[in-house]
Formats: sequence, structure tokens, C-alpha cells
Amino acid sequence: MSILNPTEIQGLNDALDDEYLSHETYQQVIRDLGEVRPFSNIVEAEQRHIDALLALFEKYAVAPPANRWAGRVPRFDSVQAACMAGVKAEMDNMAVYDRVFKTTAREDILAVYSALRAASQDRHLPAFERCARGRSAGHDRGGR
Repeated sequence: MSILNPTEIQGLNDALDDEYLSHETYQQVIRDLGEVRPFSNIVEAEQRHIDALLALFEKYAVAPPANRWAGRVPRFDSVQAACMAGVKAEMDNMAVYDRVFKTTAREDILAVYSALRAASQDRHLPAFERCARGRSAGHDRGGR
């Protein structure tokens, strides 16, 4: 195992920070509005994303940043408003991955980034878009 350079570490930090933000926000929606979909499914996927990134921190013996988002996320008064914010959050998440792809050439890190970006684009974003349009997201699995 080789040591990560500062740019690679910053990329991992940025990716994890954004996943923490999504996870905390979606958990807050569930606390405020109940076990509503697609949040109830996607929050579990966000935890898997965090776990995948934490595994890279562990592999490369790098201390992960603390979750700075606990208790510091937006709140929403309707599922539709939360879903509209979810659309923006997933688009922002894809932009983070587009940026951090450029921080490393390590295949293992790029594979994780690619999988997590694809989950946002192919599963989470469409679920939030349907919800924001007022369509039922009850059948969405929200997976990784």
C-alpha cells in the first residue's frame, strides 16, 4: 500500500463530507416527516456510501474527518419540498464526484467514486425527481 498524497486525501475528505451531508439531511427528513419514501430507502444507501469511503480511509491509514453535519442540516415542512432539495443534493453530489475524480489515478478509489456517483445519477436523482413532481416513489428501492 502506498501513501496517499494531500490531493487524494482532500478528495476523499470532500466525498465523505458530502455523503455525511446527504445522510444527515435525509435522516432529518425522516425524523420530521416520518418513514417516507424515497428518503427511507435512500438514507440506507447513503450509509453504505459512507461505509465504502470509510473503508478507503482505513485501507490507506488516513483518519477520516468528523461528521460536521449532525444537527446542522436543513429542515422541510413537506415531502415535496424535501424531494426538491434532494434533487439539488444529488446533483451537487455528482458534481463533487466529477471534481474528486481528478484528484487520483488509483483504481480502487476511482471505482468507489464511480459507483457512488452512478448511484446518485441512476437511482437517487430519478427517485427524488419523481417525488418532487408529486409522483409516488413507493416502489423505489433507492439502493446503491
